[in-house]
Amino acid sequence: MELFLDVLGESLVDTAKMLPFLFLAYLFIEYVEHRHGEKIEAVLERSGRWGAIPASLLGCVPQCGFSAIASNFYSSKVITLGTLMAVFLATSDEAIPLLAAEPSQWVTLVLLVACKVAFAIVGGWLLDIPLRHVLPHSLYGGYEGHADDVDCHEEHNDEAGNAQPIWKAALRHTLEIFVFIFAFSLVFGLIVEGVGEDVFADALGRMGFFQPVVAALVGLIPNCAASVLLTQLYVEGALRFSSLVAGLCTGAGVGLAVLWRANPSWKQNLFITGLTWASGAAVGVGIQLVVALAG
Repeated sequence: MELFLDVLGESLVDTAKMLPFLFLAYLFIEYVEHRHGEKIEAVLERSGRWGAIPASLLGCVPQCGFSAIASNFYSSKVITLGTLMAVFLATSDEAIPLLAAEPSQWVTLVLLVACKVAFAIVGGWLLDIPLRHVLPHSLYGGYEGHADDVDCHEEHNDEAGNAQPIWKAALRHTLEIFVFIFAFSLVFGLIVEGVGEDVFADALGRMGFFQPVVAALVGLIPNCAASVLLTQLYVEGALRFSSLVAGLCTGAGVGLAVLWRANPSWKQNLFITGLTWASGAAVGVGIQLVVALAG
């Protein structure tokens, strides 16, 4: 019972830390949804398929808001699949401030950000340009090249049909996703505490070439605890740089959780989740191969 209460408290605190970022993100989303109109449509017509570049740069900002915004915008057909993936792959959540707090890890931090931004741009570009007509239309989703198709509408009225203030809609969305993330964090925390972080680190250390593949799976957990765990394991020497990159490439913060909540197509959500994992695992294995060949 004591273990459960400790994990419960930690999960509650960790999830509560996200609330300000989530609320601000949803407040921004609600504002845009009310006023997207002709201006956003015009921007989409000019640059809808080239969003991977700014998206990868925004994804580097150490918070969970941009991945949540990207998931909602993708669900409303405001951005493309490539733009969404660029945000996901560039997001590092808590890893950046943790590495920045260690002067000995500053070189690692620069390399990490550079690798993730470069891979996010390339991955987003591949999805939006050469692969756009290869992927099945039912899986691609998102912005389809026509601003008129944008479905940036939400139910903003109360039961009586009166328009709600945008802050109320933002608060409702924030609380809904808060419950989902808290439940996920609690389960994850119980597993880690039950198994033991040392056992977990030893298991990763014995995986050899497949370590980035497993680290990429850990990164999928929609909570900052995953990025914290991966970063700590790397600093302690239990995780290779390639595995750190793999895990943080899939660590899209709460983006995946928001995607499953906001996007009605479970096929697209499952495809994007799998693509995120495969992309992170591939870049991690690739870095590992380059290091092995160079050595």
